[in-house]
Amino acid sequence: MNNRQETPKEKRERLRQQELKKNPGGALRDGFSRGETGNLTDLTGGMGWKGTGILIVVLVVGYVLYKLLF
Repeated sequence: MNNRQETPKEKRERLRQQELKKNPGGALRDGFSRGETGNLTDLTGGMGWKGTGILIVVLVVGYVLYKLLF
């Protein structure tokens, strides 16, 4: 057997996969409600600090361009 420690990300994914197998309907409903409400943590949770920084820069530049043009 492999002695390598499981990372938190791998553990979350393994638990998510187990939940999908046990209750596919509930997982689908959770996905829909998460998609409706959404939050910044879900958006940036999968990105690293570089991706989050680029997202912030794009949002700020987009807002400035919008204000300049309209």
